[in-house]
Amino acid sequence: MDLIPRIMNLDIAATEDNLLEALRRASSQDAAILKPAEAKLREWEVQPGFYSALLNIIATHDLDLNIRWMAVLYMKNGIDKYWRKSAPNAISEDEKTLIKRGLISSFNEPVNQIATQRAVLVARIARIDCPKEWEELLPTLLQMVLSNDILIQHRSILTLQHVIKSISSRRLMGDRRIFQDFTTNIYSFIVNLWNTFTDLFISNICQNENVELTISNLEKAVLTLKILRKLTVYGLNRPHENRACLDFLKVLFDKTKSALECRKQLKGKGIYVLELCEKYINHSTKVLISLLENHPFSFVSLIHSSLEFTMYYLFTPEGIQYTYERFSIQCFNIIKGILHCNEYKPGKNVQSMKYSEMVHARDIKLNFFQPNILTEICRRLVTHYFILNQDELDMWDTDPETFANDEIGDSWKYSLRPSMETVFVTMFHEFRDILAPVLLDLIRETSGLVPPEDMPGILKKDAVYNAVALAAFDLYEEVDFDQWFTTTLSEELKIKHNNYRIIRRRVSVLMGKWAGIKLSPKLRPSLYECVINLLSCQEDMAVRLTASSTLRFAIDDFEFDAEQFKDYLEASFNLLFQLLKEVSECETKMHILNVMTLIVERVGHTIQPHSDALIQYLPLIWKESDDHNMLRCAIVSTLVQLVKALGTVVPELTPFLMPIIMLGTDPKQSAIVYLLEDSLELWLTVLENSSCITNELIQLFDNVPSLLDYSTEAFNLCITICSVHTLLAPELVMRSHGVQIMTVCNNMMADMKNEGIMSILRVAELYLRASPSLGAETVLPILPRIFEGVYEGEKYPMVMSMYITVVSRVLISSHTVFSQVLSRLASVHNESEEIVMSKILRVWLLKMPNVSQTEQRKVMALALANLLTIVSRPTMEMFGNIMIQILEALNDVTKTDENGIISDCLVLNRDRSPSYFYEETDGLCETEHDQRKKQLIYTDPVHTIVLKEYFQSQMFSLKNQLGLPQYEQLLSLVDADTMSQLKEYISF
Repeated sequence: MDLIPRIMNLDIAATEDNLLEALRRASSQDAAILKPAEAKLREWEVQPGFYSALLNIIATHDLDLNIRWMAVLYMKNGIDKYWRKSAPNAISEDEKTLIKRGLISSFNEPVNQIATQRAVLVARIARIDCPKEWEELLPTLLQMVLSNDILIQHRSILTLQHVIKSISSRRLMGDRRIFQDFTTNIYSFIVNLWNTFTDLFISNICQNENVELTISNLEKAVLTLKILRKLTVYGLNRPHENRACLDFLKVLFDKTKSALECRKQLKGKGIYVLELCEKYINHSTKVLISLLENHPFSFVSLIHSSLEFTMYYLFTPEGIQYTYERFSIQCFNIIKGILHCNEYKPGKNVQSMKYSEMVHARDIKLNFFQPNILTEICRRLVTHYFILNQDELDMWDTDPETFANDEIGDSWKYSLRPSMETVFVTMFHEFRDILAPVLLDLIRETSGLVPPEDMPGILKKDAVYNAVALAAFDLYEEVDFDQWFTTTLSEELKIKHNNYRIIRRRVSVLMGKWAGIKLSPKLRPSLYECVINLLSCQEDMAVRLTASSTLRFAIDDFEFDAEQFKDYLEASFNLLFQLLKEVSECETKMHILNVMTLIVERVGHTIQPHSDALIQYLPLIWKESDDHNMLRCAIVSTLVQLVKALGTVVPELTPFLMPIIMLGTDPKQSAIVYLLEDSLELWLTVLENSSCITNELIQLFDNVPSLLDYSTEAFNLCITICSVHTLLAPELVMRSHGVQIMTVCNNMMADMKNEGIMSILRVAELYLRASPSLGAETVLPILPRIFEGVYEGEKYPMVMSMYITVVSRVLISSHTVFSQVLSRLASVHNESEEIVMSKILRVWLLKMPNVSQTEQRKVMALALANLLTIVSRPTMEMFGNIMIQILEALNDVTKTDENGIISDCLVLNRDRSPSYFYEETDGLCETEHDQRKKQLIYTDPVHTIVLKEYFQSQMFSLKNQLGLPQYEQLLSLVDADTMSQLKEYISF
């Protein structure tokens, strides 16, 4: 039974009670009540009057809050789906007018959450309709902003902020011009509002006035500041040329300073008002950062003021007392933005029209960063900001895994560290000559062994070591790391006092950073020993996790020597495995797995004796990672390297591998979004290292047709998988999936780039090589397109070479299939088969001299020789050109060795095994697939048929077919020079 009657053409008021009931049920936690109500509301959402009824409910303040909340959510979703005129079931123009009028007729919503959602509703409509189809919106909002009613004024400013946020993001030139005109008209007005509300809340706080009044003025000051940010960044083409904008930016620093002083007074007077004040301060700095990012030349006049401002609050005792973490982060981001800004680096942009402005900006920056200031910043960063604080040390004690994760991932979550470390690195790199001596002095100051009980000394040394790690690339010439490592760092690692864990962890980081920069190969064994000792440190997981990261850096280096690492492989791999079992966080497991995977990749088959435990454990961690797709990606990557290292698919892995590959490559599974690329890589690796086909592998191949068109990345891997599958079981694969694969590929080729077409053609050629007669039938779906390409004279040389190669192999493999395709093409062009064959052969002979690969030229020559005995008018007419091309191929493949023996250089013999023609994989062990590729050479006509002998045989057959008179007449068509050269190969 319906909850309420259909809304269509009914009076809104008559249905309101029933709609209220549906919304009430839709807010229920009981699925039995919720689902039917949602279904009914979905049915009604396309009916006229539905959204007008929702608006009435939203505007009725005495209704249950949950019902009003559901109404506003349904209305918001409906506007997204049905407001545009082009949308199916679009809301009628009359109802739109009614809704727009209702939304701006009242600004007295008492509930903040509902008021915010109403403002969002207005903004979403404004993005589509304003100003052309909602001219009254902005004038109404600006009028209501001046209301004497505090609530109405607040709600109108809130709505204006969301509207400006929405329309400022439009990027069409016409929309941007309209927004810029609007900005010019209202900018001064908004600046005055912001000034007024800012002065009011500062006055409220200083005079300790009513908290509610303070909150109201603070909220409005924040909203107007947000509006000004959007107007400044997106509404002004050159903000520094707008007088009102300059006035705003000039006083912004002073207002922010006043707000920081107010914040200090607000401590202990309520969380919300304190958070509001911080929000105001944060957004003030966000205005500066946004201006710097979007209008760097408009920011030039603010560079000095901004640096003075940030220096005061970050690096002076007087300023630091006013700061808090978020504000400090923003200050560091301002400094970072100025240092990073390319527009302030004229040396890189000499041709720029704004070169003089760039030089001016650079000069301001350099004039500020005098040596004494840089020295003070560097020392302050290291000795104040880099010091581990008590919160971080507490986290280390209570949750070492999370603590280590932050640093392993190169970012300290919810902390100042990323910003200040980035500023340090950027500043050090730009002012290296000034700052390197400062850091070297700090190294000397902390060079002695610190007593374990001296925690301040330990923390300072940790901070200095951190700075040296961050600046490693710029200190390459300044620090003798070998000596430092052998005389000091390695000794510090031996001190086992609990406080020294801080030093041990930081020394580990240092070793990781410098391993790939400046560490002698002879010291690498010592480094491995240090890492193993750190990994063995059972009492401190944070140190062990950092050591695992150090090992990753040491192994992932171009100077890594697997032979040198062999003695440390078992210990490090086992310790990492033990750590993997102990950690619980998904991110940590991923990190350790990545390190282990890298080890497997770098040492190859050497890992085999140590892999059993990991093979047993991976299925368990897979089960635990059901909700962690990124961890599953790491597991699949580990499996790829493990299978490669083992060189075979061991029985213990098979039941685990196949379901994973199936899950990650099945388009019906949601996991494909995360796992596809890694799963395809695993699938390919399994195939390359399998000795025979299995039912599971055949079942997996069912996924290939739908995956080919899934994505570009998937296509490339799928095509490779098709090739590897084919060589594993040629006839089975071709009979089960070959025609389907070729059909899908044929449908895709019309929209493909040349690289993709080449990949498909290589698979087609492989089918013809792996099983010539069956291959010709298998590639039949794609042959008309290939023959058509030759017929039309394909422009891209490499594609044309492959087209002719495939046509040649079809001709060699099956005259029946060749004739069948020829007949189909003749029918399409409404021409005789002779004419079509003549055009194809003419293009073939014209393009064959451009083919660079000797193997392809020989295939074409074999096919031309084969064609000689299919006596036809096109063959006889072009006999002279056919002889020339066969002669050129003979010249290419016929070689004389040092003993004077003449042979076909592409044919297998005692001196030429398949390996002679096979390009070896660089330094890698040969896979089962590599062996199969070599075996294919044994049956390939290119490597089994001597072109000279086959040509001789075909000429004898032709002579017998035609009879001597006609045969000699045919030979007379060949020019004397060609005939003379041919006689060096065969007798006529």
